Amino acid sequence: MRNPAAGRTTRRGQAPLPGRSTGRREGAATSWTLSARVRAADVRAAAERDALARGIRNRRIFLVLLGTILAVAAVNVLMGTVGLLRETRSRPLTVAERQAYVRQDIARRWHAWPAAVVFPEELEYIGLARTQQYARRVGIAPEVACGSGTDAPVAGVLAEAGCQTLLRATYVDQSATFAITVGVAVLRDEEARLQATAKLPVDDRVGVRPVAFPGTVTELFGAAQRQRNGWVGAGPYIVFSTAGYTDGRTREAVPPEEILHSELWPTAQSIAGRIARSLGEPPTVPRCTQGPVC
Repeated sequence: MRNPAAGRTTRRGQAPLPGRSTGRREGAATSWTLSARVRAADVRAAAERDALARGIRNRRIFLVLLGTILAVAAVNVLMGTVGLLRETRSRPLTVAERQAYVRQDIARRWHAWPAAVVFPEELEYIGLARTQQYARRVGIAPEVACGSGTDAPVAGVLAEAGCQTLLRATYVDQSATFAITVGVAVLRDEEARLQATAKLPVDDRVGVRPVAFPGTVTELFGAAQRQRNGWVGAGPYIVFSTAGYTDGRTREAVPPEEILHSELWPTAQSIAGRIARSLGEPPTVPRCTQGPVC
């Protein structure tokens, strides 16, 4: 007979069916894996959102900096343009600019003007009888160093003052009785000229050395024939003059009273004075920086 108890025992002790507990474990593992993937995806998404936010912030900062730099550059360009327009637009000359214009114009005349303008072909002078007469230019000498065209006592003073060069020309009076050499010593500026003239020797036997031109009435005019020497200042120039007779008479051969009452020295002074006034005459100064109209 079948024992019921035995049957029940058999069912309780019966071995579990294959795959039932294994499925539970696999399901739990699958659920954990999916959960981990979701969390990882969430972390990546959060990291991407943070990176995107940082990128947007950095881009905004970059754009702000770039805008600031461009704005500053634009302001600088605008200010520079305004300043340039102010500097280049025509405006009235200041007092200092007018004075500088005059100084510069006078200082460049010795080389800017043609030699025939510095030493005109004819120069008017007034004789002792108050008659209008004309001196005639015989020739223009080559430009020389200041020390080469003056006597030693004068050359030393000019060298100390920084004399740049010496221009010379020789004239005769209307009757061709007198020979006059005019020498223009070019100094750095008017201040240097004033310093030099204050030190020039007070001796009418020294000054500029005469220039004679062979084949003319001045060919006998040398250092020994000089009767008197003098100078006059104008701007940065010292205009020297020396005069003598065209017949070759020396200083010692002419009585002092003849020189005293002669037209020789007044003629020489007049010729040198006219050349000095021409070189030192103030120019017409333009009213504005770009001409007569501001």
